[in-house]
Amino acid sequence: MRKENGLKEFFRTTYKTGSPIPYFISIQAAIFIIIHLCDLLVEINVINYPLYDKAVSNLGLPMDFFQFLKQPWSLVTYPFLYTGLFNIVFDCLWLYWMGNIFMSFLNKRQFLTLYLSSFLVGGLLFLALGQIDFLTKGAQSYLFTSSLGLAALVASLTVLVPKMELRLFIFGRVKFVTLAVIFLSLEFLFYIFANRAGAIVYLLSIAWGILFMKQLQEGNDWSKIFKPRPKNNLRIVHTETKTLTYKSYKADLPNQDVIDEILDKISQSGYESLSSREKEILFKASREEQD
Repeated sequence: MRKENGLKEFFRTTYKTGSPIPYFISIQAAIFIIIHLCDLLVEINVINYPLYDKAVSNLGLPMDFFQFLKQPWSLVTYPFLYTGLFNIVFDCLWLYWMGNIFMSFLNKRQFLTLYLSSFLVGGLLFLALGQIDFLTKGAQSYLFTSSLGLAALVASLTVLVPKMELRLFIFGRVKFVTLAVIFLSLEFLFYIFANRAGAIVYLLSIAWGILFMKQLQEGNDWSKIFKPRPKNNLRIVHTETKTLTYKSYKADLPNQDVIDEILDKISQSGYESLSSREKEILFKASREEQD
């Protein structure tokens, strides 16, 4: 009975929070487990069909454009494909960490727009660069993992909260910008050695995240194209005559004063010190335009 209640509590606290992050992580973990179970079945001679190799080649985004035409779904599946245990654990931790920081200041629609669009833009550019012989020579023939989305996410946060500091277990307080530069640089170096076309796409993802946040700060919220339009319901309301004032909203942009106060607290006590009430205030402030 305790186990059943524990599972219910786990699913309630994990999947009913309204955050899309647990779903992304679960899909990545499920695909990783399934393809490696297939590999195990081949290794122990239960089956002779190379399921693991087929799964990787069909779910990964191929460099060859004609191969892509045979599997167009790979433009959607490649961000969820992982082949290495360390890689998936590291990326899932960063997605959980960076994603929650992002949505502490902005909303789910903005997160999804930035995160998913980086895969679409990056994937299309990868296919285009795959036609250049110099970039494809000696490179990996497939693109996979969610590194492009993470690059856009981390880069956008350097613009949104450049003053933020994080308390690390060993190093103490570290400026987020410093941590972001180290993370992005290491990933970029990996791509240079493994896939030069992927390295260019990775730089584009960083630029995409910066551009998205810069545009948001200027009042151009690209995520609003996915915002559902309000229904035009006609109602007759009898009220006293009064002067009504309206406030126009430029974009779902966080109130800078509120952010500065939260950043002060983060610099003094660390990010984990933020209360749920403060996160709620930030969420509401993300919809207000600073006067």
